[in-house]
Amino acid sequence: MTDRSGQAWEELVALMGEIEGDWWREARGMPTANDRAEARIFALNSLQHALEFWSQADPARPWFYRWFSPTKKLLGDNPDAIYYGSVIDPDRDYVIRGNLAGAVYTSFTVEQGTGGGGMSRALGATLNDDEIDINSDGSYELQLSQSPQAGNWLALTPESGSITTRHYFEWDRPAATDPNMHVPLSIEPTTDPGPPAIPDDEACAQGLQRVITFLRSVTVDWPTGPRDIPLDWVSPEPNRFTNPPLDEGNRAIGYAAADNAYRSTRYELGPDEALEIRGRFPQCRFSNVVLNNRFIQTPPYRSRRVSLNRRQTVLEPDGSFRMILAHHDPGVTNWLDTAGAPTGTLFWRYLLPTEQPSQLETQVLAVDDV
Repeated sequence: MTDRSGQAWEELVALMGEIEGDWWREARGMPTANDRAEARIFALNSLQHALEFWSQADPARPWFYRWFSPTKKLLGDNPDAIYYGSVIDPDRDYVIRGNLAGAVYTSFTVEQGTGGGGMSRALGATLNDDEIDINSDGSYELQLSQSPQAGNWLALTPESGSITTRHYFEWDRPAATDPNMHVPLSIEPTTDPGPPAIPDDEACAQGLQRVITFLRSVTVDWPTGPRDIPLDWVSPEPNRFTNPPLDEGNRAIGYAAADNAYRSTRYELGPDEALEIRGRFPQCRFSNVVLNNRFIQTPPYRSRRVSLNRRQTVLEPDGSFRMILAHHDPGVTNWLDTAGAPTGTLFWRYLLPTEQPSQLETQVLAVDDV
């Protein structure tokens, strides 16, 4: 008798070894032990996510799992947001019930190509709270199906594999640090599939294979070179930002938020240097800037200020802001803490902007001159 789950287990173990070997390739640019330690932490976070989300994924009986937390980070997590995800079967119909729970923004996105643990290849249908009929108590109900439905309808296609939800909060402290934070949310099939069968060898093997597929996609299969079509909001020059016109280009990026305008640059700072960032918040629903490492993970935000939203930012008398990115506290407001990392990424979100964001102006300074 074939032990399929045993074979899948061995394949997962082998993949962990392959991932470790991949970190040593010159193309990955990880020459030091600390570089590779950062990579291993990312791999562990990704494995944790794969085990939680994919190992027992059941689109006949879906469930919303919280995607990120202060101890599980990947795919550009946001300290000011709560994310949930659920697998779906595009040939089934579902109903989602939830409540805004005080969020300044709520949205639902259909991810394309994620069936079986694959990475999202593009965004499908999306709905935000401006497009949803919401009751006076903040509750709502959505229908998910391929066939059109009256009311709040999220369209599915044969390529639809999962749902991502976003719940943004603009608080004094990052919402993701609140252990009591709860966003009411459920998903159910409109036709009862009955109770599940007892997991057997085949079910275990399929779950392990989904874990392998996802983990491989974010590690050894993750491209090392530039994108075929560069993103105009990603600066090719460190310590500077681009300012492209607003568009809807995010829809081609898996797991992106269709309603966000992004700006991103890689920072590079010496031990006694700081980066000054000046700008203005555009008219928008939400905005923040977040630090990421090379794996688009946030640094420890429970104990360090690694992001600033509008509420947390102290403005200048003329309504502009001045932020300082530095390795240690320079004694000014709006300090972003690198935790000593000489390189990383600054990532801006402008949610539902109603005007073109202004150019973010930057300059590298001696930290003593800040």
